[in-house]
Amino acid sequence: MSEFGWAVVGPGKIAQRFADAVTQLPGARLAAVHGRDPGRADAFARTWSAPGAAPLPVFADLETMLGNDAVDGVYIATPHAFHAASIRRCLMAGKPVLCEKPMVANAALATELVALSRQRGVFLMEALWTRFLPIYATVSEWLASKAIGEIRGLQSSFCFNPPFDPGSRLFDPAQAGGSLLDLGIYNLAMTQWVLQAALGACPEPDSITATGLLGPTGVDHRIAASLEFPGGVVSQFQCGLDGSADNSLRIFGERGVITVQPRFWEATAATLQRTNEAAEEVQRPFQINGFEGEIQEAIRCIARGEIESASMPHADTLALAAWMDRIRAIVGVKYPFE
Repeated sequence: MSEFGWAVVGPGKIAQRFADAVTQLPGARLAAVHGRDPGRADAFARTWSAPGAAPLPVFADLETMLGNDAVDGVYIATPHAFHAASIRRCLMAGKPVLCEKPMVANAALATELVALSRQRGVFLMEALWTRFLPIYATVSEWLASKAIGEIRGLQSSFCFNPPFDPGSRLFDPAQAGGSLLDLGIYNLAMTQWVLQAALGACPEPDSITATGLLGPTGVDHRIAASLEFPGGVVSQFQCGLDGSADNSLRIFGERGVITVQPRFWEATAATLQRTNEAAEEVQRPFQINGFEGEIQEAIRCIARGEIESASMPHADTLALAAWMDRIRAIVGVKYPFE
């Protein structure tokens, strides 16, 4: 294909960043948009229609959009609780899917949809864009070369303090709100990635402990958790919708520390601090806005006829969903659709 046509399902804030990257990437274009709110979908289409080209088509019906030959793949950015239904319909229609994290709200749904992807032979990937940022290629090199020796532990935080709105996707249990699924997944996903880069594979944790603060709607406003892996490596993190943190990722080794900050999930810099040596800081800016890496990865995999990405495989999505299920069970968060 000369240009890969992306349809957008859920034209909200995060989809704006996706569209910005797609419209600047060679070999990619926006092909269609579908949303629950016609006004928002129309506004998105007007914003991202190419100058001088026909307006980006807006589809009120998802099935009709999936039948459009101009659509080569679908990016899903609806609230978490609605991902599964859209993914299922895309896979049944034979359309590859890149779905915002968390791919779905629990491990049972993740297992079902990964099985469907494999049964239908259709690409499915959770959009954990952090793993594809340029700075993490440098961090991976440091970990693989044992620049700080053997890994001893990790600490990370992802906290911010939005106004409380019980109807927003962040706080509404019907939309799978809460700090863990929205923020903590980054702490968990990068824990998994660090151990893969350092050890070659991420083992299952021997234990998971957690505490949490639930808000008036019953979702988690704050979680602090600790995962202990074989060999005594411990990853500690805090995520929250009720306060601030330094929002960094620190990787501790026997001979030094790697720090990714600020905002480790969208960082462009990292520091290598070996014991008794001067710190080494590396800057790796985005090519566009940071979303380009995951988009390019999905297009490459689809062009090769693959159904998953080696950098964000189905197994990682399944493991992350299971870890989050365990943490939610500990702190007492259950969604009404489960």
